[in-house]
Amino acid sequence: MQRCIRATMALAYIVMTSAYAQGEPAKAPAIANQVCAACHGFDGNSPLPSNPSIAGQHADYLLKQLTEFKSALRKNPIMTPIAASLSPDDMRDLANYYSSLPPKQMAAKDETLVEQGRKLYRGGNASNGVAACAGCHSPNGAGIPSQFPRLASQHADYVATQLKAFRAGDRANDPNQMMRTTAIKLTDKDISALAEYISGLH
Repeated sequence: MQRCIRATMALAYIVMTSAYAQGEPAKAPAIANQVCAACHGFDGNSPLPSNPSIAGQHADYLLKQLTEFKSALRKNPIMTPIAASLSPDDMRDLANYYSSLPPKQMAAKDETLVEQGRKLYRGGNASNGVAACAGCHSPNGAGIPSQFPRLASQHADYVATQLKAFRAGDRANDPNQMMRTTAIKLTDKDISALAEYISGLH
């Protein structure tokens, strides 16, 4: 009898520690609906141009951002307290959940800006040393998993806000200051053009 009890307790411990190590992905949709949906949409496609769509974003990138909001390395008055309430498992599960959702394709609106943005995104600007965005985020905006985020079909307003934050140094969680070094060379017109072009990528 004692042997059976010990075996049962050992099995329970293994199951418990395994769940702790791996998280509980089944809980992610409920957490997402309760905590994230108001700003990012129930399907991860934000209805608000000022908030990012996160459906289809790379899980590693989402986890990095949540972790840095929690530590205040990336500062945001809304996201910092939300991330603070999430456990490491919650953040990992949410990152995997949102990365599995299909992103909705958007369309750029201003054709003049699109053409300007296309040239800058794909070719950079040799006159002031701005590197082509496509080198890191790929020509179609898909990004590179674990390194650079997906940009395709992101809200133009959100993209412009983030580029300006990098330029001003208000956002400083970019590895090796890569985005700050690039954004500081961009004019407001450059940023508007890039944001418009990126919103139409898919």
